[in-house]
Amino acid sequence: MKNDTTFKELKKSGYTDKTINQEIQANLIAKIKAKEPVFEGLWGYEDTVIPQLKKAILAGHHINLLGLRGQAKTRIARSMVNLLDEYMPIVKGSEINDSPFQPISKFARDLIAELGDETPISWVHRSERFFEKLATPDVNVADLIGDIDPIKAATLKLPYSDERVLHYGMIPRANRSIFVLNELPDLQARIQVSLFNILQEGDVQIRGFQLRMPLDIQFIFTANPEDYTNRGSIVTPLKDRIGSQIFTHYPKTIALARQITEQEALISEDDKSKIQVPDLARNLLEEVAFAARESEYVDAKSGVSARLTISAMENLIAAAKLRLLESDSDKTQVRLLDFMSIIPSITGKIELVYEGEQEGADFVAKILIDHAVMTQFESLFPRVPKLEKEGLKTPYTDIIQWFNNNHLELNYSDTDKEFYNKLDSVKPLTTLIEENVPELDDNDKNFCKELVLWALTISKKLDKSENASAFSFESAGIGQFFRK
Repeated sequence: MKNDTTFKELKKSGYTDKTINQEIQANLIAKIKAKEPVFEGLWGYEDTVIPQLKKAILAGHHINLLGLRGQAKTRIARSMVNLLDEYMPIVKGSEINDSPFQPISKFARDLIAELGDETPISWVHRSERFFEKLATPDVNVADLIGDIDPIKAATLKLPYSDERVLHYGMIPRANRSIFVLNELPDLQARIQVSLFNILQEGDVQIRGFQLRMPLDIQFIFTANPEDYTNRGSIVTPLKDRIGSQIFTHYPKTIALARQITEQEALISEDDKSKIQVPDLARNLLEEVAFAARESEYVDAKSGVSARLTISAMENLIAAAKLRLLESDSDKTQVRLLDFMSIIPSITGKIELVYEGEQEGADFVAKILIDHAVMTQFESLFPRVPKLEKEGLKTPYTDIIQWFNNNHLELNYSDTDKEFYNKLDSVKPLTTLIEENVPELDDNDKNFCKELVLWALTISKKLDKSENASAFSFESAGIGQFFRK
């Protein structure tokens, strides 16, 4: 925290007053010249969104971030705080961050007129120069712009015609700051109209007060394209006053999606040390989101948030942690069976079309997991033939024949030793792994064993059944799987 000073000392220090655009631009230019990262943690946007953001800042534009849910729009807006100076001087006691060089409120003007160079100056940290408001239908002009405060008028014994009876809304209080208005289409059209002059001319009108207040604000709006038809729209004159509209998008590769999930998922260091997550399990988790974005059962216009895989990863870890507690083990590995625990993360994050609603959310979630399993399986192993010619051996013939005389029951609560001993008992399965993916480490090979069995059941070469505590695999068509 910087100590308070006076206007005279501030001028002597050589401080140069800047608009917020000049401030953000200067810091952006400094970072670019120093080869420093500007927007950290925005994976997959390096060649798309970030260059457009830089250009919009250099152009001095207000920005509208347009994209589906879970595309880091709010994160982008919050990251712009790092482009502000660490501290900013204001007239001490000002409600609207008055610059002593360019005071705009009556309070600041009167104080400087009275005290001159002895006007007290306080400092505001950049973390306090970020204002965020969710645009809900109940937001009114008084919330954003301001209103007359009858209590202040009575306390100070002032008539309503006196400017000092005004109570400033969020936008005037965000003077010389970044103001983010999330979900802009949700804002009623008449409220959007109140922003016209603030964006363009800086005029503020409160209950008949015609104030000339050249507010200095960097506006960032966010919107979901689907909102334009579902709940409202951005009125055309307001859209015209927003300098740059930037489209966001979902990660385009599994690798980028993994980076986002690993960065955002809340997993303790203790859990990371005790629970091993194979690379293939991480990839499979992201494949589920990719499958959802392409599924005929999921409403593509609503999008599939990156929060799906973040929440799913946390549920995967929770499933493994529960096993540790129940089996009194020290360490464990995430299994394909554990992916049943991510179903609540899927059902809560997707919007279904009519056909999906008919099938049911849980059923659709399992279809997405199966689709992801087959995508990953076919990237590692030969495709399972739909029809088998008699006498012609396929890579999976020995595994299928093993199940003609045996069945395999895998329990969620098995210790790793018990679980993988059961898988190792299927000898042809181990042979298939060694012949096709010998380069994988032991954790991924173990995961592959489950992956193959799962793929064979999806391909209807084996049967799979489940209850609350276990999965059972058996030869196709036999009937009951669980032996009692």
